[in-house]
Amino acid sequence: MSGQGIQQVNANADILKKEAATQMNINAARGLHDVLKSNLGPTGTMKMLVSGGGEIKLTKDGNTLLHEMQIQNPTACMIARIATAQDDITGDGTTSNVLIIGDLMKHAERYLSDGVHPRVLCEGIELAKIQVAKIVEEFKIKKDTLDRNFLIQVAAASLRTKLHEELADHITEVVVDAVLCIRHENEPIDLHMVEILHMQHKTDLDTRLVKGLVLDHGGRHPDMPKKLTNCKILILNAGLEYEKSEVNSGFFYSSAEQREKMVDAERRWVAERCDMIINFKREVCKDGESFMVINQKGIDPLALDLLAAEGILGLRRAKRRNMERLALACGGESLNNLDVESLKPEVLGWADSVYEQTLGEDMFTFVEGCRNAQSCTILVKGAHPHVIAQIKDALRDGLRAVVNAVEDGYMLPGAGAFEIAAHARLEEYRKTIKGRAKLGVQAYADALLVIPKSLAENGGYDGQDTIIKLQESAGEGNWAGINLKTGEAMDPTVTGVWDNWRVKHQMLDSSAVITTQLLLVDEVIRAGKQMGGNKIER
Repeated sequence: MSGQGIQQVNANADILKKEAATQMNINAARGLHDVLKSNLGPTGTMKMLVSGGGEIKLTKDGNTLLHEMQIQNPTACMIARIATAQDDITGDGTTSNVLIIGDLMKHAERYLSDGVHPRVLCEGIELAKIQVAKIVEEFKIKKDTLDRNFLIQVAAASLRTKLHEELADHITEVVVDAVLCIRHENEPIDLHMVEILHMQHKTDLDTRLVKGLVLDHGGRHPDMPKKLTNCKILILNAGLEYEKSEVNSGFFYSSAEQREKMVDAERRWVAERCDMIINFKREVCKDGESFMVINQKGIDPLALDLLAAEGILGLRRAKRRNMERLALACGGESLNNLDVESLKPEVLGWADSVYEQTLGEDMFTFVEGCRNAQSCTILVKGAHPHVIAQIKDALRDGLRAVVNAVEDGYMLPGAGAFEIAAHARLEEYRKTIKGRAKLGVQAYADALLVIPKSLAENGGYDGQDTIIKLQESAGEGNWAGINLKTGEAMDPTVTGVWDNWRVKHQMLDSSAVITTQLLLVDEVIRAGKQMGGNKIER
């Protein structure tokens, strides 16, 4: 802590007051801004994170960076939490949020150094925040967000900022088809119905969508079939093994014969349940059809022998999260009780093909060709864990971007076009404000330009020249976003570069809120006591 602003209260507490506190907050915001600035956009650079144990992670995703970095400065930690909360709520906008906060604090510093009171600046920023919310509502464009080609444009705009262009374009269709698969009319989209599973082999361009389910285990008997066609699937949550009683109890025997009787009774109980399944299979399966049992609970060796002898593939201890997905993907119902009355043809699911694939010591079971599948699996492939981790991070952002578009029904022009237009409108609005509050409006308007400026600089172009070109084009009544291949202005509504409405709305609101709160801090107290749930951990 620096010289005159520090007052020693006691041996365990320090205080930063007035200008020193404000300067610490500004430096922290600008520090995060400088770290993340080069990551923005499709041409952004990568960051390599190295853990204390030597583990390496390559990423350009702002949310991943802020989660993985060890941030010690309390102000920077607070900004990181706000930005990552943005990602948790809307699925994107983390980097942009940090950039706007950092740039807004930089512009505020200039006015504060001229003697403007922070409260006056904050009043202007609040006015600008309210006005920009109206601008977002005015500029939003109604789109047919169920049109597959349009959703491909939305997903591409998100994924190209996280992955190289060839891979992003390949995964785009996977993401869109996954969301359309799980969508139900007039119901919120549940992304938990999309299973993301990885297999470390082949190349990243072999990543694909399975309109069914891929289970990360296989049959537990060597004689069970490895491939089935026209398969009927029985989904169970009932034990096919002898279960212990729920209360503490014991069986006592005084001779070998009594022990054999007890063992026979246990085997007979399991065999009767298996016979029910086998007889049911014989009733419902026609020539050319096969049968499969997927059980959330156990299947003991005796039951596996009986099922294998009948040509039934049995999977045991399926994950709980996959049981609901199975019913939605294959149809049918999950049975919690195994009896004659429950075993009806209506409870069976269907798949055109079921097959096992072994990868090293791991086994995978593919359930494909489901009728009217309402759950699916994105199978991520790559030669290296770094590649797989990057794809999985990008997939989550791409899925959220498509879901946001489908649920909102509105979009905003991307490539920095909205920020250029909003800056022009705020400049006009500033002229209607009287007093020094207009300085806060000016600071907020100028901070918006950090998005197109950073996009241009990351693409290898001069930021200021690009801003001037975009403003000249926007002055002619056009949407003016930056074309990163030429550095010239383009209309993103024509080229298909879109931003999510809810992401932009949340980002512009939260960045103004956190900036005003930081500017109004006039004391930073580092107390000696632990402050319970308010401890800063990163």
